[in-house]
Amino acid sequence: MPLLSNLSRRAVTAAVLLATVTASAGCASFADQQHTADQGTFSEVPPQTGQQSQPTPEQPDEPADPPKGPCVDPNPAVIATCLGQTAGVRPADEQGQTTYVAERTTGKIILSKRYGPQRAIATVPVDGSGDGGLIDFELSPTWMEDQMIFALITTPSDNRIVRIAPTGSVKPVLTGIPKGATGNMGSITFTGPNSLTVATGDAGDPSAAQNRSSLAGKIFEIDPNRQDPPPKILATGLGSNVALCPDPDGSTLYVADSGQAGDRLSMVSQNSLKTLWTWADRPGLTGCATGTDTISVSVAAKKRIDVFTKPNSASPVLGEPSEEDLSKSYGAVGRMTTIGSAFQLATLNKTVPGMSTKSYDDRVAIHTPQGGGAEDRT
Repeated sequence: MPLLSNLSRRAVTAAVLLATVTASAGCASFADQQHTADQGTFSEVPPQTGQQSQPTPEQPDEPADPPKGPCVDPNPAVIATCLGQTAGVRPADEQGQTTYVAERTTGKIILSKRYGPQRAIATVPVDGSGDGGLIDFELSPTWMEDQMIFALITTPSDNRIVRIAPTGSVKPVLTGIPKGATGNMGSITFTGPNSLTVATGDAGDPSAAQNRSSLAGKIFEIDPNRQDPPPKILATGLGSNVALCPDPDGSTLYVADSGQAGDRLSMVSQNSLKTLWTWADRPGLTGCATGTDTISVSVAAKKRIDVFTKPNSASPVLGEPSEEDLSKSYGAVGRMTTIGSAFQLATLNKTVPGMSTKSYDDRVAIHTPQGGGAEDRT
């Protein structure tokens, strides 16, 4: 089934933004910033407008007198600050000037724009020990009608897919995904109106990733509208910290993972994985995002992203990536999500051992990658 267009989801979230952020417009006090805890019903959503092509996000205009305080990052590309340990991130409008970001250990999904206000649109109970918690989330393809959120979470007994209603109630969709002390980080994305693609970590057990009877270390599809839907296995042998990155045009699904098979960037093809690139030094991959012509992979411990020129029929082999140093601008970067030729990135400065943090960490920012490699790999 073809992937859903990222653009259609951006158009939906843009409409939601008008109802949620604009309705709460005003100046936030960044000296005393806290996430609001209201968990009532979602605001009424205005009708969806016609879709347009996605422009590259522009930097937001700075107000004449920007707010002051420990949660203000002077970088104009930063649109969320003072977050807990981050996980999944999604743009909340077509320009990417607002964001939804998951706080892994608190179980909150935060809606934010530059200088706030920030609002917790949903909260789900999670076990945030190790690398578990609120791992990833997606808005329903029919968000305009049902305002449902789907999430991959860790509980005290397992990893599972849940559905979060607009009232805040949380119901399980698929339970029993293996949980480990490590290897819980996975990813979800809608690849059709009734098809949720799930990527799971190996739960610290590489042998389980190879066992088709286990849901650890797998990429599979489910119908999230069914209770305990039977998974359709697409790929096995995934490692830890698995990140899905769908192509913006809906044609291809890429995945980055670190495990027994190495640190690798792969393409999901004919119910298997086609490895496109591996990292001999095993730096530990933490996220990926695709642009119009590039694929970017985040390497948190190295404070960088590696940018590839996207393969095509004329050049099916990836060239050497260009390494982009983020140590001075953002530090450690985890999950990323596409906005046209740019993406939103979420930092992991509170998570990666040995990282120095700023008063405004952790953050979400808009970033445009600086090109990809040009040489074919031999």
